[in-house]
Amino acid sequence: MPLAHESIEGELIAPRHLAGGGDPAWITVPLHRASNWSYGHDPLMPRVLLSSPDQKALLRLEPDPGGPWWTLHHAAEPDRPAWYASFGARTPVELIAAVTDALTDPAPTPQKPADPYEPLRQIAWTPSVGAPGFVSPNGATYVQRSGTMQDPGCWWVTATLGRDRAQLPVWQARFDERTPVHLVTAFTAALADPRPVPRTDSPRCLPTRDPGLITRRPTDIPVASIASALEERVQSLAARRSAPSANPSPPLLPPSMNRRGR
Repeated sequence: MPLAHESIEGELIAPRHLAGGGDPAWITVPLHRASNWSYGHDPLMPRVLLSSPDQKALLRLEPDPGGPWWTLHHAAEPDRPAWYASFGARTPVELIAAVTDALTDPAPTPQKPADPYEPLRQIAWTPSVGAPGFVSPNGATYVQRSGTMQDPGCWWVTATLGRDRAQLPVWQARFDERTPVHLVTAFTAALADPRPVPRTDSPRCLPTRDPGLITRRPTDIPVASIASALEERVQSLAARRSAPSANPSPPLLPPSMNRRGR
């Protein structure tokens, strides 16, 4: 058992969209323990399947070098068609967790969903040139919606290592046109959060070490904090069911052993 004063070397990475994927347990464990999602197990397949209590939502985590590693499907409901979202392997778990947290929030969904671009405007993202959407100040990340004003399409979020959109993305997230808008906004709000995220395996998981693109601040992370952070997050999310109006915030520090590469 680790001593309370023990610590391990880690780093605080900013911007968070280039921090690497992080620990999938930050998403999967709260879904199971705080929101009662059930999981399937196949010891011969390297994948995780989680389904909601009403069996309408299915989250799949499956290594796929040629496609998204995370996929979220939701069946049709009387007032909403089926929808789908996907996330690449290096999408930070903090961003995906913002979506699953919003999806499982027992509080009523706002009648007028927020604009997914609004969190980006607030941190000086600007309209992109030549394509609808918003681009980050360094030109490396952009959010856009395909289609037209009359027939809007999918939402795309793409993180790259430069201003050339022709290069392969570090990661890409996609929300189809039927995805509830407040879930897309939850993702863009997490993307816009300026706070760095901790990683304990950054030499292996960072897509770049270019000091012009990311800031790395070494820090000693107490082992006790890493061990307790996930449990605190589970308890915080579970408390929403007994007191949804309290709207507790999950802790900032997630466990970050990136068990999977890109």
